[in-house]
Amino acid sequence: MREQPILEVRNLQKQFGEGCRHCLDPETRQLEKNFCSYCGTVYAVHDVSFDLYPGEVLGVVGESGSGKSTMLQGLYFDTDLASGEVYINEPMLAGQNVLTLSSQQKRYIRNYIYGMVYQNPLDGLKMKFSSIGNIAEKMIAAGSRHVGDIEARSKTLLEDVHIPLRRMKEEPRNFSGGMQQRVQIAKALSNNPPILFLDEVTTGLDLSVQASVLDLIKQIQRELHISMIVVSHDLAVIRMLADRSIVMLNGTIIEKGLTDQILEDPQHEYTQQLVYSLL
Repeated sequence: MREQPILEVRNLQKQFGEGCRHCLDPETRQLEKNFCSYCGTVYAVHDVSFDLYPGEVLGVVGESGSGKSTMLQGLYFDTDLASGEVYINEPMLAGQNVLTLSSQQKRYIRNYIYGMVYQNPLDGLKMKFSSIGNIAEKMIAAGSRHVGDIEARSKTLLEDVHIPLRRMKEEPRNFSGGMQQRVQIAKALSNNPPILFLDEVTTGLDLSVQASVLDLIKQIQRELHISMIVVSHDLAVIRMLADRSIVMLNGTIIEKGLTDQILEDPQHEYTQQLVYSLL
């Protein structure tokens, strides 16, 4: 019997603009890539569907503007999606499209079910809080009240992501980009989420720092068996981390399958270009 997905995503849609008679009807839609030249509407995410399984790393690859980060922000409730369905295989949420839940219920999901590591640490960390304070804030938001437990858990997480405890009272704005990403990862893991989102987490980092962050992510996934969605424009990152992958272009999925399969035998012309540029 096949394993049940921990996350089921169906027909996600996100557009910027009102749309017009030239682009609203999918059957008569006239777009340049994902842009309507008549009214200026951009179809950032169009009819995106996939499953994520327990303990799996799913890669989402595509060029800048392909819709991959917008899709992830929609899943994490950072932006509203126009339509679609998302189901989480957790007892409290069984059978419920989480996109239609109240803001309080969505906050619960962000605190207990999801973890998020942003491309820009400014989006995921409070730079004027200490590193340990950032982790504590996430735990308090999820209901933790015992100061000793919060401090012990925060110290363990900082050690796990290789942040020296002598620097735990320092503000992340004093850290390098790689260290900021490590603090973000520690914060995202603070409540043991079963699902972790990673959005371009190595972009802008030096190659040696990229390698250490990727090694850390692999170690965390191996030890904790968290389900991850890893978004990147870099196929080398996806190759290192992802079991399965989807390739996005102009807001839609153009190819999906096992990562090795996509790399060895890409079917779509755009995926072929991506793979050959890696060689």
